Amino acid sequence: MADFFQQNCVSCHTIGGGRLTGPDLKGIEDRRDRRWLTEFILDPPAMIASSDPYVLKLQQESRGVVMPKVAGLDRARVEALLDLIKAEGAKPDSRFKGVQVSDKPFTANDIAQGKAIFLGLQKLTNGGPSCVSCHTVSGLGGLGGGRLGPDLTKVYERLQGRKNLSAWLFAPATITMQPVFKAHPLMPEEIPPLVALFENAAQSGAQASAVGLVYFFLLALGGTCLGLVFFETAWKHRLRTVRQALVQKSRRGIQP
Repeated sequence: MADFFQQNCVSCHTIGGGRLTGPDLKGIEDRRDRRWLTEFILDPPAMIASSDPYVLKLQQESRGVVMPKVAGLDRARVEALLDLIKAEGAKPDSRFKGVQVSDKPFTANDIAQGKAIFLGLQKLTNGGPSCVSCHTVSGLGGLGGGRLGPDLTKVYERLQGRKNLSAWLFAPATITMQPVFKAHPLMPEEIPPLVALFENAAQSGAQASAVGLVYFFLLALGGTCLGLVFFETAWKHRLRTVRQALVQKSRRGIQP
């Protein structure tokens, strides 16, 4: 069950490490009884639809983020999950306390290392794919990165800062990323440089996708202009040749 918690829960929750997107789960059974918790964990959207006051309070505290229904959960697994949370919460220092993030300002070297990791110039220790294969971010230049995943220029703001972003990178929970990084997780030392890159990108402004479109437009415009020049030159010479032939034939026709 510890593996299940690691793969599905740590991107939004800690046990004793404070709030991330979702609440700290330490002492959760002091706040709601196990029956209520079981129903909520099995189907969070249904509990929100029921207008349960406590669920609506949780949603508000999470700035509108709704906990999704987790695949593979049944009542037996929820019971085991709650047992794990209770046991870990009783420890002075749970293994699920979460990634510890420094609030020290990032340096230019941190940002440069993050960019190298993002572009795949610095290979990930556990063999995971580079970010640029699926994502883009402002500051890459050219046409930017991949388009399979979302633009990450504003991900620092969307996840509300370093701590949440670090937790997400430590255990990405999306359908696409989870199976990839389950076997090839980021190392703890690889996370801060990426956070530095995303923090800098969020502060810099324009979405990378918009910048990429501008570059694409300029390249297309330049290509069109070059094409027009080429065709104009080619047709100009072609017409000149035809005109000379017609003039010569005309002159031969009027000679006595």
